[in-house]
Amino acid sequence: MSYREEIAVDKGIDNTLSFLLEGYHYISNRTNTFGRNMFKTRLLGGKLFICMVGEEAAEVFYDTHKFKRHGAAPKRVIQTLFGAKGLQTLDDNIHHHRKALFMDMMHKKSLKKINEIVKNEWIKALQNWEHQDEIVLYEEAKLVLTRSACIWAGVPLLKSEEIKRTKELSALFEAGGAIGARHIRGLIDRDRVEEWAAELITSVREGTINVEKDTPLYKISFHKDLKDNYLDVHIASVELINILRPIVAIAVYVVFCALGLKQFPEEREKLYQAGDRSYKNYVQEIRRYYPFFPMVIAQVKSDFLWKGHDFKKDTHVLLDIYGTNHHPDLWESPYHFQPDRFAKWHESPFSFIPQGGGDYESGHRCPGEWLTVNVMMTILKLLVHRMSYDVPEQNLTYSFTKMPSLPKSKFIMKNVRHI
Repeated sequence: MSYREEIAVDKGIDNTLSFLLEGYHYISNRTNTFGRNMFKTRLLGGKLFICMVGEEAAEVFYDTHKFKRHGAAPKRVIQTLFGAKGLQTLDDNIHHHRKALFMDMMHKKSLKKINEIVKNEWIKALQNWEHQDEIVLYEEAKLVLTRSACIWAGVPLLKSEEIKRTKELSALFEAGGAIGARHIRGLIDRDRVEEWAAELITSVREGTINVEKDTPLYKISFHKDLKDNYLDVHIASVELINILRPIVAIAVYVVFCALGLKQFPEEREKLYQAGDRSYKNYVQEIRRYYPFFPMVIAQVKSDFLWKGHDFKKDTHVLLDIYGTNHHPDLWESPYHFQPDRFAKWHESPFSFIPQGGGDYESGHRCPGEWLTVNVMMTILKLLVHRMSYDVPEQNLTYSFTKMPSLPKSKFIMKNVRHI
């Protein structure tokens, strides 16, 4: 007879309110209390959820034989963040085939290209910032990254529409876990940006827009599914947005990079004399230490037994990303900011999961993770070496209930100078 053990239960008919009030800490608060890395709860109208944290939990969670993504995410997340029938909602062969499309855009030449674009666009913006009394880094970074993403992807973007597209693309991740007015704004902007993307796809296919064959816009426009048909225009538009939106979302990490330099000035001094390895360590610690998206969701494919507990088909499972990146069994002094920890870190696909875990090619780990790291390193070098600025008194606290989190002032800079 197989070993079985009852796991802890967060009692209550529906614990959604506690989930919303505790945000990033909801799962870890309970695993710490229970002394276990797994527990049951009821959320979203009383649905049964299993919540997990840690390296072993991540390893089983990213086992595609045990878990599926299709139908797992709440409708409001699909409606704003992911888009219907996009990569993040697929499984098995169709997922592998679509994932190959995204991985084909992440080769070294492509990463080098976006680094150069981001650097050039940042310096252009920096020359304008010099003439302003102050700038809000988050808003400016989103605009730079929207321009950069479109240039890199081969997407034509008129100067007159830069602010509009920046607003629409950023609304998708800013409303990803929102309720009320923010969610409604996200829905409206999702419709607008999908319509724009669909027009681009159609124009490329009809030949009224000429784009280079190595660009994401071209590759998505002419990608064929497993039946050798072009993707439906709507699905292709969703996938184009799934390339652009995450690049704009790097603005959140950019703000945390700047916040880290402010909160830990000794790290700026280290970086000033450092090489690429130290910049990468700093960026990785930013991704580990500060809150981004708190967790990921999946559903059990079919019944299985793990750690003495029965996982029943269709049960929803939440993996705590923030908690795993701060788990005391995995990280020494997890709530201290220590970039040097990554100098000795032996890479694990399941212990450090800011953008998901597991295998890039066949699993659900974010295909754009190294693009994110590269862009962050590029901008960090600019912050340290190519510009000077003052950080005035402001509210730099950040919420652990708003998802994704961000300093309340969005990081105001004064007296910005290009050096």
